[in-house]
Amino acid sequence: MLVLKKVAITGGLSSGKTSVCEILKKKGAYVISADEIVHQLLDPQSKIGQEIVSLLGEDILTDTQFNRALIAKKVFNNTETLKSLEKILHPAVLEEVEKHYNQVKDQKKFTLFIAEIPLLYEIESHHLFDTVVTVITDPKTAKRRFQEKTNHSVQEFENRMAHQLPPAEKSAKADFTIQNDGDFAQLEKQVETFYHNITQE
Repeated sequence: MLVLKKVAITGGLSSGKTSVCEILKKKGAYVISADEIVHQLLDPQSKIGQEIVSLLGEDILTDTQFNRALIAKKVFNNTETLKSLEKILHPAVLEEVEKHYNQVKDQKKFTLFIAEIPLLYEIESHHLFDTVVTVITDPKTAKRRFQEKTNHSVQEFENRMAHQLPPAEKSAKADFTIQNDGDFAQLEKQVETFYHNITQE
């Protein structure tokens, strides 16, 4: 019996990971995002939520909801605090990814299982996947996309990237690299090549 391949999509900030996942989803892949899982986990009433409040303080709550901007400000300016937050979140994210995989692996509805995990190598979880794809783009393009998408400053971009492995290092570790410096058609062509290769194996 064919086993549903488990693929991780990773890369730097604003490299185009989500766009790659969207293309693969249209081709029949099941897609899950670490960022979406974190969003779901950020419930102040949950056990994880309470741990985060204990770590960062009650001021991160606004009308019983987490102030994500304030959380980002606190953790990206303090390496130790960021590491403590990651110790709370990352095991829960990986557990959720595994849960989703186990739910869909025998359904025969999907061609691939795709997990978008930006910090895949940083949390040393690449061994949990059959294949790793790194999406890279030149720093200038990444900064522009980040500013357009978030309205944050270049300094904010630099602060966040300082906590990640350099894109070139992620690319060297990956099984497949997608270079996203061109237009959408060029990106789609590279994803098509990857999809053809992985589904023919």
